[in-house]
Amino acid sequence: MITVLRLEHRVGRDKRMTTHCALAARALGADRMVYSGDHDGSMEENVESVSERWGGDFEVEHVKSWKNYLKNFDGKRVYLSMYGLPIQEKIEDVKNFEEDICVVVGGEKIPGDIYDYIDIQIAVTNQPHSEVAALAVFLDRFLGVEGAEGGFEGSVEIVPKERGKEIKES
Repeated sequence: MITVLRLEHRVGRDKRMTTHCALAARALGADRMVYSGDHDGSMEENVESVSERWGGDFEVEHVKSWKNYLKNFDGKRVYLSMYGLPIQEKIEDVKNFEEDICVVVGGEKIPGDIYDYIDIQIAVTNQPHSEVAALAVFLDRFLGVEGAEGGFEGSVEIVPKERGKEIKES
């Protein structure tokens, strides 16, 4: 199971970014997103609505304390940060983990004690970038094509085309 933990969501300021983290996580093969910070029922409803229409079993859950969540997580904890070790050097190590994985992405300024709660810190680049970009690159490298193609049987489906767009609704 792959869980994404979005740190310190702020209603009003982070709604789109947190929603985009959830949508990227869902589309690229994660099973759920947990977030800390402000509880945001409308963001949760938006993501759950996408899952209902487009398929899949993706879940969103709010937790009061990311520290408690990570401390009690039964598996490996991967923190995505531009300060981490290069993904191209460490992705095979992560693929060899046999436990569930929690992929941690930032929010507001992250406290330094995050390092007490993680197993490995990985960077998709050592340049400034968004948590959505880091998450998408990580999940693509970790799960590959299988992540993006798995288990979506909803009432809405894209019909791939070279030009134009077609949506099939059932």
